[in-house]
Amino acid sequence: MTDKKKELPPLFWESGVEIHPLYQADDVGQSGGSAGIGRPGEFPYTRGIHPEMYRRRPWTMRQYSGFGTAKETHERFLWLIKNGQTGLNVAFDLPTQCGLDSDDEMAEAEVGRVGMAVDSLADMEEAFADIDLNQITVSLTINGSAIVIMAMYFAMARKRGFDLASLRGNSQNDILKEFIGRGTWIFPVEPSIRLVGDTLEFCAQQVPKYSPVSVCGYHIRESGANPAQEMAYGLAIAKAYLDHALARGLKADPVAAGITFNFDIHGNIWEQVAKFRAGRRLWARILKEQYGVENPRALTMRMIAGGGGGGLTIQQPENNIVRGAYYALISALSGTQTMALCSFDEAYTIPSEHAAKLSLRTMQILMHEMGLCDTVDPLGGSYFVESTTNEMEKRMVQIMRELDRAGGIVRGVAEGTVQASVNKQAYELEKRVLAGEFKKVGVNCFEEEEDEREVEFHPYREEEASKQIERLAQVRRDRDADQVRTTLDAVRQAAESGSNLMPTVMDAVEVYATVGEICTVLKEVFGTYREPVRF
Repeated sequence: MTDKKKELPPLFWESGVEIHPLYQADDVGQSGGSAGIGRPGEFPYTRGIHPEMYRRRPWTMRQYSGFGTAKETHERFLWLIKNGQTGLNVAFDLPTQCGLDSDDEMAEAEVGRVGMAVDSLADMEEAFADIDLNQITVSLTINGSAIVIMAMYFAMARKRGFDLASLRGNSQNDILKEFIGRGTWIFPVEPSIRLVGDTLEFCAQQVPKYSPVSVCGYHIRESGANPAQEMAYGLAIAKAYLDHALARGLKADPVAAGITFNFDIHGNIWEQVAKFRAGRRLWARILKEQYGVENPRALTMRMIAGGGGGGLTIQQPENNIVRGAYYALISALSGTQTMALCSFDEAYTIPSEHAAKLSLRTMQILMHEMGLCDTVDPLGGSYFVESTTNEMEKRMVQIMRELDRAGGIVRGVAEGTVQASVNKQAYELEKRVLAGEFKKVGVNCFEEEEDEREVEFHPYREEEASKQIERLAQVRRDRDADQVRTTLDAVRQAAESGSNLMPTVMDAVEVYATVGEICTVLKEVFGTYREPVRF
């Protein structure tokens, strides 16, 4: 008599997909078949958006950086470029993100703390002095005040002689995810979407190679959404911006070409890879079948994907070095165009130079030593990967259909139902972590009694904040006050009339009107957002 083997317990990914112990050819067929795999660089882009991917051009390395004053940030930019970084991803401090000047009483103790303080065009000019904007693409991580910061960036570039029609880069400028995930909103939902539409329209007409919106599933995931929700909500948000642009009379192809994506990586390797392959395919199908997009470039999901800080731990922080290396591996296997890898100390501080360099070297090791650029989509054709890609796409479609039945993403955000769903997901995951069901090394397994350690925090220097406020006062003394008043009046009139605000905001920043002054005018017209509370 032989003992029967104990039946294996079921295994589910965070997104709810059940994983089998073994995958074979018939599993692919049962999950939806192989017709959607295709070839890299061809519709539906499951295997990547370029035919030769990294053999032709490796991913851009774009570490998130910026702190203190424009001078300090400029020095960090030059250091990163010297060490091999190929793109810049700019962090702004909270006052700038919330449309406040550094001398606003609400900005006290926050000036330059978690990013670069920007009050006027003078700060933008100093931050990017002597940096070739045709060689280094720049990502502006800004949302509520994005229209002002983008105008400053364009004005700075034009003043330095760069052709806006050739300028490349992108701005985060995804306000709907702010309502869901981060909270640096300023205006109510509808006028906030209008401002996104203004930037989409302006760039489609005058800065066609610049991507004015980078839709951020990243922050939705960091707020607690599972990987399928992250991708589904991100695509629903992108559709909302596209719908708004079409309602203005714009064409789908140039607008879609101006939308990029920013996604998160932490958790199960295979779930992340399947998420990206499925999301890329689903977005191409949505654009082609629902919007009639024809331009191949517009059909592609161009994305930045790197390690998510939500996966890092304060406990045993050196483990984050290992986590970060796997996040970078996932990003490369998933076919990203740009990689931004979190640093091991980001669980508790702005990255030190040592930690930032280690992340940069991690990406360079993958690129130059580990063979990640050798071939396109090395996991393509795997029974397991293709089956789970199909299953993840089904999950995303289901979530998007549920959103549509409830009135759409814009209504869901305005009423707080989407936020409530993400919060619930975060709560359920935290319960699983505390119960030990969801393993986190150093947190709920393989724990250690750690000695009190010296932790290197990024220094906050009040004297630098004082210098920023003094600099702002000098800008106000030196500028032409009458010109500022005239341009701010024009901003008000454009806001009230419904015309595109970008040209008038450009005029205002060029005469050194400040972020706070322009946003104050817009708040007087649009009002401010009041967050709904749902249980």
